[in-house]
Amino acid sequence: MLDFAIKVLTARAGQTHLFAVGQAGYILKSRSGQLLAIDLYLSDCVERIEGHKGYKRLLPQILSPSDLIFDAVVCTHPHFDHFDMDAVPEMVSRGARLFCSADCEKLIRRLQMEYYKDSITYVKPRESYDAGDFHISFVNCDHGTSAPDAVGVVVKVDGKSIYEVGDSSLRLDRAGEIHWPLDILIPPINGMYGNMDSEEAIKLAENLRPALTIPCHYGMFASHGGDLKKFYDGMTEKKLPFLLMQQGEQYTF
Repeated sequence: MLDFAIKVLTARAGQTHLFAVGQAGYILKSRSGQLLAIDLYLSDCVERIEGHKGYKRLLPQILSPSDLIFDAVVCTHPHFDHFDMDAVPEMVSRGARLFCSADCEKLIRRLQMEYYKDSITYVKPRESYDAGDFHISFVNCDHGTSAPDAVGVVVKVDGKSIYEVGDSSLRLDRAGEIHWPLDILIPPINGMYGNMDSEEAIKLAENLRPALTIPCHYGMFASHGGDLKKFYDGMTEKKLPFLLMQQGEQYTF
């Protein structure tokens, strides 16, 4: 696991880096070296809690919460593959500011994280915060009744803009909330549990016209689905720029 952490730590200063951690998890490293985590799933707590094979972790654990010190951590909603109950408390205890959707509060209490209340911010759509090099704006998403307060996140860093959609159905009626231009769009493609599928992610990319689209939310759990070939074929046919990132891959921009 330390190999990936070393890769993050040694990424060249003066450039902006994005690292894929798996599922919907990404790390942003600013030019000055600050680190922002979004929806990192670092453990196997989902299978342990849900108790069936459909939630067995199929991608390796490439990072421990003790391997890196984050300046900020974002959890878009309280589902355990986005708010890892085994990892988030440790990341916060090591000095990270936590930004999480309002419906994470019950989980925060369950994990007895009230000691760190000064480091925890419950967020809502249309709210924005500064955390070091990162300007973090939260936007609406639609993850149904299981996570009614779920949010998407737009991060601006080093003059660049990254939109991580979060778990959401396709809601083109809300696209006007996103400020252009976008350097990177990261939509889910699994098409399960109310999330958009590959074809809907392509429609979102057509509408928002980012410089690059990176699909997420596939490959971790058998029960989550995700047709990567359909996304590849559709984006290729429409000549829309995209990148398929391996777990652990680094993109510098």
